Amino acid sequence: MSKPNKKQPTKTVEIYCSKCKTLLFKYRKGGKGALVKCFKERIVKDMTVTPCHCPGCDCEFARDTLVRGTPAYKIIGGKVTMK
Repeated sequence: MSKPNKKQPTKTVEIYCSKCKTLLFKYRKGGKGALVKCFKERIVKDMTVTPCHCPGCDCEFARDTLVRGTPAYKIIGGKVTMK
């Protein structure tokens, strides 16, 4: 399996909790598709206190996993929105 691109994407998106609209991450997203996973090395600013849990409503929005040998958060469908 191939690793994610070494060159970081230039487009930065803000990721919010769907339930309480709390800002979770500022993330460098590549491509124009839906947000399925967040590579930890691409997170610019992390607002969460405990990993994968919203600081506002304490709901779990992702799972900690390895994707192509790189640490990432696998997003649970419908739990986050991005702008």
